[in-house]
Amino acid sequence: MTDLTAVLPDFPTQSFSRDLSTLEKYNVTVADLLTQKDEELSRRCQLQVGSVDVRRLQAAILHTLQNDLGLKNTVSGVGAQNTKPLLRKSGKELFNSWSTISTLDDDLDRALGGGIPTGYITEITGESGAGKTQFLLTLLLAAQLPSPKGLSSNVLYISTESALPVTRLSQLLRSHQVLQSVDPKPSLDAVMSIVTPDLESQDHIIRFQVPVAIRQQNVRLIILDSVAANYRAEFDRPGAGAGQTSGANMAQRSSELIKLGQLLRDIAREHDIAIVVANQVADRFSNEGRNSPVLNRDTQSSPLARRCGGGGMPSSSMAAPMSSLSDLPMATQTQGPSTQHPSGTVDAMSLAHQQRWFTGWGDDLYPSHLTLKSQKTPSLGLIWTTQIACRIALVKKPVYDQGRMADQENERGEPVLRTWRRWMKFVFAPHARASGPGLGGAVGFEIQGEGVRAVVRSADAGKEVGDDDGLF
Repeated sequence: MTDLTAVLPDFPTQSFSRDLSTLEKYNVTVADLLTQKDEELSRRCQLQVGSVDVRRLQAAILHTLQNDLGLKNTVSGVGAQNTKPLLRKSGKELFNSWSTISTLDDDLDRALGGGIPTGYITEITGESGAGKTQFLLTLLLAAQLPSPKGLSSNVLYISTESALPVTRLSQLLRSHQVLQSVDPKPSLDAVMSIVTPDLESQDHIIRFQVPVAIRQQNVRLIILDSVAANYRAEFDRPGAGAGQTSGANMAQRSSELIKLGQLLRDIAREHDIAIVVANQVADRFSNEGRNSPVLNRDTQSSPLARRCGGGGMPSSSMAAPMSSLSDLPMATQTQGPSTQHPSGTVDAMSLAHQQRWFTGWGDDLYPSHLTLKSQKTPSLGLIWTTQIACRIALVKKPVYDQGRMADQENERGEPVLRTWRRWMKFVFAPHARASGPGLGGAVGFEIQGEGVRAVVRSADAGKEVGDDDGLF
């Protein structure tokens, strides 16, 4: 059958090879075989479904499924011994086995609900220079620390663009106070790295070599930097998918993304490891020039969050918020057909409206002109968003001096860039509260020689960026 090896990898197929080949020919799945009536299956695959062989196959599959779930002979304890370890754990055991990797900063860890969790896919997204690589390098060293800051394990760094920046990693190892104060200290010897220049090598490494490294090298953290590079090179280059329409090319990319997401989730759950992927962003074009109403405060939280009294962002992408049609938020995406109704209201179910709650950009209560002009969207779209459990957005904004630089005396000149300010925004996760609208709940941070450090600015906490402090 089409999905038998994925559902039951250890199922003995030798005894049913003839019937399995027939069922696979007609795309019959395990669910079809167990749930559809005999008459429907007979018409579909021209097979005598009521035969003894097919009945034996159905019984064998059902028996194997029940054994995996621990439903057979659970009273005597026989079934429990054959159950997968994850399914044998109670709620209390799962809670006690909760593990995270620290960012080595208490304020950042607090915003993340303790750190980067194991068993999930966590995405760190942001534009170039926002600090993604600095976070990833910190995690490579922090994972080697003993609990509660780390996992006492080796780590694997998979790069799709450039090699591991060993020089910067060595600098962090020498200068970070937390790393210098523990014994034994983290080591570069515990960091394994590999470069995957294309999708074919990436799939081969993740599917075959990564499980071996996990078992043999005690790897508990896998970093993929970045997840979008190979897909852009494969599907967005000129002439990609020759002979295919753009729709067919996009459908193929979506299928590959779903396969990657399923593969990474299975690895994370089965081995209880943390998988962190870096993602690029693209500019989002807004229509603030034609219509830019101020976002209603009530539209910044989902109906579920408002009913619970939290008034904040949903903690998981599975609980996508939906505003009423009477609200008038700004549609921040103008690509494709218009999402506005003739009455002028925005379609509450459109992607342009909904993406404010899961991209990390566009949910500001009172957006400034700079905010409207600098909105981003994580690469790979909604399909990839549904594959991850946590999203961390790194936002950076310029800080300008009051003076201006002009080439000629009578020119008005351009503002002088003084520095950059950066924030870490927790967009969604199943285990912790999101940061909320805009940058009010985000944590400011700076990048120094000893690593990433949170910056607390009590004077302007929660203030909209763009009006004062030299930010335009």
